[in-house]
Amino acid sequence: MDAIDLMMEEHKYISRGLKVFRKLSIDILNTNTVDFASYEKMILFVRNYADKHHHNKEEVVLFKKMETQLGEKMVKGPLSGMYIEHDLGRQHITLLEEALVRVKNGDLDSQVDIIANSICYSDLLTRHIDKEDKLIYTFARRVLSKADIEDINISCENLESLATEKQLQKKYIDALEMLEMKYGLI
Repeated sequence: MDAIDLMMEEHKYISRGLKVFRKLSIDILNTNTVDFASYEKMILFVRNYADKHHHNKEEVVLFKKMETQLGEKMVKGPLSGMYIEHDLGRQHITLLEEALVRVKNGDLDSQVDIIANSICYSDLLTRHIDKEDKLIYTFARRVLSKADIEDINISCENLESLATEKQLQKKYIDALEMLEMKYGLI
């Protein structure tokens, strides 16, 4: 298993999810209604697939290996940016979830907060994915030793196997594909 290739493949699914967020936002604008069930599915996708599954491999495995092997000074700036963007994404999802609750409770003005956090999250992650694919991952491949890359591969393979046993990937990719079909994205 090539862990970096796997993480780039996961980025493709996450990017597809970002398009669903955009469609959900456009739907609010066009209908003045919120598809709560679809938003809730997307929040679960983000929290469990994008964050716990994918970002865990980055933060706990790849980034930690880069910090350990290359030294904090060498990678502090670029990796700090990645950690900050992960945290900003989590914040947008929390704010989105809070806005959904307010709208459910009758605060229709909070629809704008749903749209704002959906679009902000999507924009943030689109740029973030591009930086990781083109810069961080490329840098890691270039400067880490073969042994370091193999350690990353083994660690990620173990995490991937545990997730596969629980059918995590299938569950969330299937949910994503159902939403893509519902909103005419595939």
